[in-house]
Amino acid sequence: MVVLRKMATALAAGLGVCVAAHAVGPKAEVIHWWTSGGESAAVKVFSDAYTTTGGVWVDTAVALGEQARSVAINRIVGGNPPTMAQFNTSKQFLDVVEQGMLNNVDEVAIRDGWDKFLPETVLNVVKVKGHYYAAPVNIHMPTWFWYSKAAFKKAGIAAEPKNMDELFAALDKLQAAGLIPLAHGGQPWQENTIFTAVLANVGGTELYLKVMRDRDAKAIQGEAFKNVLLTYKRLQSYVDKGSPGRNWNDATALLITGKAGVQIMGDWAKGEFTAARQVPGKDYGCIAGFGSKSPYIIQGDVFVFPKTTNPEQIKAQKVLAGLMLAPAVQVEFSNKKGSIPVRTDVDSSKMDICAQQGLAIMKDKSRQLGNGEIYLNPDQNGALADILTAYWNKSVPVEKVQKDIANALKN
Repeated sequence: MVVLRKMATALAAGLGVCVAAHAVGPKAEVIHWWTSGGESAAVKVFSDAYTTTGGVWVDTAVALGEQARSVAINRIVGGNPPTMAQFNTSKQFLDVVEQGMLNNVDEVAIRDGWDKFLPETVLNVVKVKGHYYAAPVNIHMPTWFWYSKAAFKKAGIAAEPKNMDELFAALDKLQAAGLIPLAHGGQPWQENTIFTAVLANVGGTELYLKVMRDRDAKAIQGEAFKNVLLTYKRLQSYVDKGSPGRNWNDATALLITGKAGVQIMGDWAKGEFTAARQVPGKDYGCIAGFGSKSPYIIQGDVFVFPKTTNPEQIKAQKVLAGLMLAPAVQVEFSNKKGSIPVRTDVDSSKMDICAQQGLAIMKDKSRQLGNGEIYLNPDQNGALADILTAYWNKSVPVEKVQKDIANALKN
């Protein structure tokens, strides 16, 4: 934290922010959905850094992303906007941009050279019609395979799975050992996460893009995609009866306590392992994907800056936009959050083996793919999630699911 304080103080001085002992800078109300143990530790990195500049961080945490975004939008529309609000790296905030409800942070982005270090997939989301309307703070990859070393040992699994066949073999052994093979929270977005993992690892890059980006009806109704859906459905047989409605972090806790073997979840799960003082490679394992060409799905979080003419609030927005992308803050935040820095030019030597794995893959641009929310609009995403959840929980012919998805994703 000493390094972080020095960096924040230097940054504040560069921005002309007063950091005298008794100075109080602009208040910044921040709406976000980071409420789990690991998430709370991560957001504190931002709040501490802002406080060090002399500002006052006002934390408004709203559980669950959809609710937090709704609160933020209602506040903006109602004329009582927060200083900054969290969204995902997606098309979620495009309507708000188009309705003129956000301030841009062009001054900060140009000064700090965002174009030079942001991955193209991320830059294309935050930069709309030549203006920067969001500050991206991390890269999450939603389709990691996590496993409990204790559970694997109890089940007699000696080696880390290297492909889907070996994963199913491991799940069978976990089941035979009386453990929960696949820790899962039965919520639509979590089922969508499992589907995305299967599409990426069974279908590969070409099919992934044909389905998610191109919405190719022929590919969606083809045999390769049928195999993806059947593999997805097969995984459902390994979850426990308590999965419906379970939160993702409660599923992660099953791995932490050795009650379950595997979880398919974004790298934010690593924040829970970290909060529980577990060490990657010792207490748990992490697999970004199967094979040297498996896609690395780019997801993440951004903060937008609601429209205001208040000079103090504009000042706070600019300070926050610069601070959250400062290299030392990026590394400190990602170490707590489980993500990797959105900057490509940071010193990652102090990051753990899972983060190092992700950073190494990110160097290969051919493996960088956007998540569904980058390629699909909110209505398409919602329709896809509904179809996948129904298929996960009910007996539905796979051919019908293919047809329904093709119709839902029509151009």
